[in-house]
Amino acid sequence: MDDHGPGNQGDELWRRCVDFHGHECPGLALGYKASRFAMEKLREDRAADEELVAFVENDACFVDAVQVITGCTFGKGNFFYLDYGKIALRLLSRRSGHGVRVSLKKQVHSQDSEHRALMKKIMTGEADGADRARFQELNEKRTREILGKDPRELFHAEKLEGSVPERARIEPSKLCESCGELTMPSKMVVVAEKAMCRPCAEKGSA
Repeated sequence: MDDHGPGNQGDELWRRCVDFHGHECPGLALGYKASRFAMEKLREDRAADEELVAFVENDACFVDAVQVITGCTFGKGNFFYLDYGKIALRLLSRRSGHGVRVSLKKQVHSQDSEHRALMKKIMTGEADGADRARFQELNEKRTREILGKDPRELFHAEKLEGSVPERARIEPSKLCESCGELTMPSKMVVVAEKAMCRPCAEKGSA
């Protein structure tokens, strides 16, 4: 079982995730559990800087918990998005050079027929107030179920081998020779012998 009881560390970390994301939901709970499981596997603490590198394979609620728990963020340059549509996290340690990929077990993702039907009604705009209230009730129940499970019941974990990405590049900005806005030189494109930001370069080549 996870240490998700009142007054303990698990409860505090979960509240941080909820505060960051804005509400409780099953997807956020899965991100919370996956992140803590991956860090446990690597024997790592939350990254203060770039000690860890995270690759998330979806762009849903899951990833907000990953940022809060692992300390990997876009701003630090150690958080990467892979557009795979999978409920999975790859976490790498710069200290040890080891990595782990945590992915959701297929039997965990199943919803009951009522939950699926209500979600469909909400997505199509057919749900009324009672439908939404019932959906929220089921969501809360599912969230609590996830938080109460041992992560090994929820996820597969596999070791990752390979190099860790370079640390985030810090460089002085330069002016785009088209729009005049400050831009990272490594992100600029040369068009007609002018160093431009990508939006300007794309306009010029259109």
